[in-house]
Amino acid sequence: MRIVKDLKKLRFLLDEARRQGKTIGFVPTMGYVHEGHLGLARLAKKEMALSVVSIYVNPAQFGPKEDFKRYPRDFKRDSSLLKKENVDILFVPSDNDVYPQGYLTYIDVEEISQGLCGAFRPGHFRGVATVVAKLLNLLGPCTMYLGAKDAQQVAVLKVLVKDLNFPVKVRVMPTVREPDGLAMSSRNVHLSAIGRREAQTLYIALKAAKKAILRGERSSATIIRMIKSIIGSQTNGKIQYIACVDVNTLKALKRLKGHILIALAVFFDKTRLIDNISVRIHESN
Repeated sequence: MRIVKDLKKLRFLLDEARRQGKTIGFVPTMGYVHEGHLGLARLAKKEMALSVVSIYVNPAQFGPKEDFKRYPRDFKRDSSLLKKENVDILFVPSDNDVYPQGYLTYIDVEEISQGLCGAFRPGHFRGVATVVAKLLNLLGPCTMYLGAKDAQQVAVLKVLVKDLNFPVKVRVMPTVREPDGLAMSSRNVHLSAIGRREAQTLYIALKAAKKAILRGERSSATIIRMIKSIIGSQTNGKIQYIACVDVNTLKALKRLKGHILIALAVFFDKTRLIDNISVRIHESN
């Protein structure tokens, strides 16, 4: 595995790879990699000739009261895990390279970034869109691999790629979960023992909601109340939001129809976890 820190060096290596006819698979991460990231890297390695993983904790997507300084970092651990997956290039840019002095340019993906997490994290998706656009500009034509756990981020980045005509294909893979159902996240390391036990309830509640919908429930308000009741009765978690939205537009639904996404964000102590589940309602259901 080659570790690259210089932007020009990365571009040179990838241009050279393309001249040799190689395809490129890209997995953007903020590090402290887990099986979800490793699965994406594994797939990129399998499907493409050259696999590239980036590690960059992007300050532009954290609010002033969020956990930027607390976000877990362990480069030695990450590089060791990625090397075992035979990743070809690990790209680790510096803050000065990504946001040099006098930096003024940011990208807003409107509407789809406003609800769900965007309603509580102003500027978050502007930061995400900006850094990913910069990375894609460096990488050039590639396939970008993303995880479904970050559903709104996936939606934002799909629109970004489409609207700005990036020569990039987006591959979205299912959420990777712990044996008890908790969605894998770098932030899970911050959970207390009690919080970790309680956090598995998120997926339990989402599965119960999906089951109710497949049995015929069509009221968004009823589904949200059900999830609130399960989380409230079984945990000390503080619910930030629960929403039923259209999977493509992320617009809230009153009556459930078509392909929907049930998404939530809950705090356990100071650790904010997100999760979601999708349900496709057929006319016959």
